[in-house]
Amino acid sequence: MTTIINRLNQVQEDGHFSGTVLVKKEEEILVMESYGFASRSEQIENKPDTRFGIASGCKLFTAVAICQLVEAGKLSFETKLQECLKYSFIHFDQDITVHHLLTHKAGIPDYFDEEVMDDFEELWIKNPMYLIRNLENFLPLFQNEPMKSGVGEKFHYNNAGYILLGLIVEQVSQRPFSEYVKENIFKRANMKDAGYFEMDSLPGRTALGYIDFPDGTWKTNVYSLPVKGGSDGGAFVSVKDMSNFWHALMDHQLLRDEYTRKLLTPHIQVNENSYYGYGVWIQKKGNEMFKYHIMGYDPGVSFHSAFYPSFSIQTVICSNKSEGAFAMMKAIEEEIVAQRLIK
Repeated sequence: MTTIINRLNQVQEDGHFSGTVLVKKEEEILVMESYGFASRSEQIENKPDTRFGIASGCKLFTAVAICQLVEAGKLSFETKLQECLKYSFIHFDQDITVHHLLTHKAGIPDYFDEEVMDDFEELWIKNPMYLIRNLENFLPLFQNEPMKSGVGEKFHYNNAGYILLGLIVEQVSQRPFSEYVKENIFKRANMKDAGYFEMDSLPGRTALGYIDFPDGTWKTNVYSLPVKGGSDGGAFVSVKDMSNFWHALMDHQLLRDEYTRKLLTPHIQVNENSYYGYGVWIQKKGNEMFKYHIMGYDPGVSFHSAFYPSFSIQTVICSNKSEGAFAMMKAIEEEIVAQRLIK
């Protein structure tokens, strides 16, 4: 695997990547490399057991939680939003279902709409990020806004929809969302370092997120994100945690075969070869599933992870900078294709 590591070292040098990279084939670790600092001020280096924020990468955890509740008979994918949440959404279509929320086709407004907003930090001018500590705190950001499109009309990536899914998990399970995920996903998948941590009380071995400026200065992302992540993003994991998650998911430790297949079904075609399942992106080559992958980008966070089903290969790229994970992911994929580990 020397050629892959050499390639990654070059990408790191070109883009000053900061984070940890894992490439694994079945039980064999092909690459495990760390770069940069978890704390620049203290010169603490990133390591294989460093925890990183993964932003929207954890939408898949929310989708698994919903599928578990459906599997348990406490919910269905066709259950309507108005039937499973106590909150008022005066402008929302009455026909929105759990399936619509999972596949980003509910047509609801988003609290951060990338089509009209460029800077995530704009959100916190009127709604201080230090007050966002539970899922209900997100509701004022979108619950009284008009529909963006007709329900089921089109795919529109939507963070607010996954906040609603997290609230459904809470209402159905009668437990806080983060506790439900900890007990039913993180523990079952042996994700020992994973958690929804608060930005003002991060545990040890957790990387601070960094936002770099053109003049060479930087700041951390502590004032750029909600103080505690929610069901649309914000969990922290190590690369080993994420690897263990893929193993547990594909080995049906989290869901029975029927519901694992439902989760990984390409429900929505986004473009020519790209599809969306439940909380997961899916890329096809011809009629074959090439990879299941998740990604996350926030100020001070970039993340990519994939599972290649035909080759039992996992890749995990966690970075504590706003950019860098995509370049690493692309380099890894090109190298493992070139070495015929995948085709």
